[in-house]
Amino acid sequence: MSELIAKIREIVGASGLLQGDAVGQRSDSWPPAGGCRALAIVRPASTAEVSAVLRLCHAAGQSVVTHGGLTGLVGGGKTTADDLVLSLERMTAIEPVDRDNRTVTVDAGAPLQKVHEAAEAAGLLFPLDLGARGTATIGGTISTNAGGNSVIRYGMIREQVLGVEAVLADGTVISSMNNVIKNNTGYDLKQLFVGSEGTLGVVTRAVLRLRPLPRSCNTALVGLDSFDALSAFLRNMDAALGGTLSAFEVMWNDFWKLLVAADDRHGQPLGAAHAFYVLLESTGGHEAGDRERFEEALHEAFEQGLIGDAVLAQSRQQRQELWAIRDDIETMFTRLYPPIAFDVSLGIPLMEDYVREVRSALTALWPAARMVTFGHLGDGNLHLVLTVGSLDPEQVHTVEKIVYEALGRRGGVISAEHGIGLQKRAYLRHSRSAEEVALMRTLKAALDPKNILNPGKILGRVPGDTGMGASP
Repeated sequence: MSELIAKIREIVGASGLLQGDAVGQRSDSWPPAGGCRALAIVRPASTAEVSAVLRLCHAAGQSVVTHGGLTGLVGGGKTTADDLVLSLERMTAIEPVDRDNRTVTVDAGAPLQKVHEAAEAAGLLFPLDLGARGTATIGGTISTNAGGNSVIRYGMIREQVLGVEAVLADGTVISSMNNVIKNNTGYDLKQLFVGSEGTLGVVTRAVLRLRPLPRSCNTALVGLDSFDALSAFLRNMDAALGGTLSAFEVMWNDFWKLLVAADDRHGQPLGAAHAFYVLLESTGGHEAGDRERFEEALHEAFEQGLIGDAVLAQSRQQRQELWAIRDDIETMFTRLYPPIAFDVSLGIPLMEDYVREVRSALTALWPAARMVTFGHLGDGNLHLVLTVGSLDPEQVHTVEKIVYEALGRRGGVISAEHGIGLQKRAYLRHSRSAEEVALMRTLKAALDPKNILNPGKILGRVPGDTGMGASP
């Protein structure tokens, strides 16, 4: 092993390799749960260095876990004492924006927020947005096929990626840096790596599609008193706004009581209590006209009895304050410690009954259990964050069975945007057929025959691993 480490040091330099206490001082998950246990953290500065490192690891049969911003919630970055970590934190370059083609080429380690800033400086928009924008990396969002707040209008990151450069397990560089929207030249190889969680290759660079920067942005926080009204409100606003609805974030009353009603951390933007709260946003190209249309649509919703209260953001600062409520995940995890988080997807008409069943089953077993519900309702994505007072594996397994079995009976999907990682692999069968899983294994064996890339994630178990979730 010392020989392998020495060869890697020759490639990445002394500053590109962390060992000993420098490894243990880092986390390999979020929220942080103890230090990283890896043999070393390798920090390459280029695709060529990634290739050379993986070539050595492949020859030695050395397992490699790729780290981005570590904002995922399913254990996709978890390590064992036998793993090497491949961190792309030094690969953060963002090339000048191509205004004519509306594209930007970035290194995989570039933080999402920096890409936002680069696009905006060029008068354009990179539409993928999520609460961890300051930490999440482009490579991480690609590897998990991240969604976020604007999926209802722009889709997942799969729709925002035109090309990728990736390094296979044996060091082969696959450069498919396509920069055009329409390309029907055979297999779309970049899609092999989108959502693969680092198990098929390491994404090192990407060409991202940009959109026109909106000239208007209208944001409102709305209170509603029934799920039927919520569903009707979504339909009506989507139709009334003519395709400009870009966010429709729903918070159940339990979310509101935990993060807003409990103290003055976020003020009290709405006076009365409601069953549901919606943070909605519309972006367009005509400031005055879009504002008028947005207000008219809200007024119609009032007239129809769909909404009980609303506040419109009057400034950029007020908009940020409203979004801060929805994005305050750190406080939520702190107040629900120790948290168990779920990211699921199912049909909108089924959501209310699903949440009710899960909550009832939890409190029947743990009367003191607490749960909050929120999500990107416009694209069918729900987040459940709960605590039963313990992370005992048996109790966690029971909670997972409650959540996923109720989901499976309704034809839902166990992961909407965080991937499978370690925590959900035992439940993959709830969302994928045996034939689909078999094909996934075939792809894994073809591209990573020695199983060195993020082993154990999605499909299989690392020997000795005790990550949350039952054995398949």
